Amino acid sequence: MSPTVFPCYAPEEREIANAIATLLERCGDGRVFLEEGRMNRGADLAAKAREGRMAEIVLVLFSRHSTPPRWPRAQWEGAFLHEPAAEGVRIGFVRCDEYPPPRVVKPQFDCRVSAGFRELKRWVRNRAASYAPPEIQTSGHEGELEALGIAIADRPGSATTAAAALAFEFARAFSEDFDEVFRLECGRRSVAALAGDLGAQLGMRLEGDLESNLARLREFCAARRFLLLVHEARTPAAREFEFGGRCSTLYCAEPGPPGEGSPLQDVQSALAGPAEWEETCRLARMGRRMAREQGRIAELYEMMQQWHAAAEALSDRAALNESSREMVWILEDWGRLEEARRLEYRRALEFDEQMALPF
Repeated sequence: MSPTVFPCYAPEEREIANAIATLLERCGDGRVFLEEGRMNRGADLAAKAREGRMAEIVLVLFSRHSTPPRWPRAQWEGAFLHEPAAEGVRIGFVRCDEYPPPRVVKPQFDCRVSAGFRELKRWVRNRAASYAPPEIQTSGHEGELEALGIAIADRPGSATTAAAALAFEFARAFSEDFDEVFRLECGRRSVAALAGDLGAQLGMRLEGDLESNLARLREFCAARRFLLLVHEARTPAAREFEFGGRCSTLYCAEPGPPGEGSPLQDVQSALAGPAEWEETCRLARMGRRMAREQGRIAELYEMMQQWHAAAEALSDRAALNESSREMVWILEDWGRLEEARRLEYRRALEFDEQMALPF
């Protein structure tokens, strides 16, 4: 859940308060009581900070408009230091103009510069992605990193970069702006395989057909501040992973460094390429078992289709029968009963072993 934030500000600082609220709310990093935080003219900033403790986080905006010329420490020390600490309320202090907050109050954010806004947002978020990018040497990308930060870290969205090293450097430099980072290697892999990989990283069992799996992923990711790194994104399949909502996607033209890969991915790659027929059948059965165990049923259906097409080219009735049976069961589970009925009729008529009748 996003924390509630109460900004205490003079009417003259409405523009800065609004910019803070926009920054926090467009990524879902905070729910801001913007109207409640506006002070009436001549009101006391310390009193407003006490009122703000209805929220989890209080932001005190300091300026010449919100603070008196002479302000003894005894008048604000309780409201700014002791009382929030006693109640477990986080309180931060924002500098809006040349008038500085008292030195003893921390943390302080200078919102006269753009870096101050990002520091403030990260302090409010108070969490970071755990993903550790591969160590790839890169240099001279500071300007590109900042441009990516503005495009997809300070707000949800998508962007493209050519270099894998820059994508990983971005994930490292902006980890505090995301709840988690996930990585997909596209190449020529199918949408079903990529969706299954992402689901596995998210701990989701995707037992529906491809369309329903993508809808589940879109709903789950759009509601969260995730970053998807999509490498070797040169096919239309990659564009299926731009989920919108709070989620950001960074597309990269280059592949990432070789990883360990999953056994199921190895099976899928082998089934897509030429292999000895006996080995193809062994891999298809192994992939069937793994996909079933992991709840990756759309990928299982796709592998059975590949196996079925190869068996049809070789007129292997046993493999045709086995792959057809699996597809029938999957279609029935998905509620696609008419397709299942047609395929079962063909299987029984053309591929099933017929019992010899005695004469």
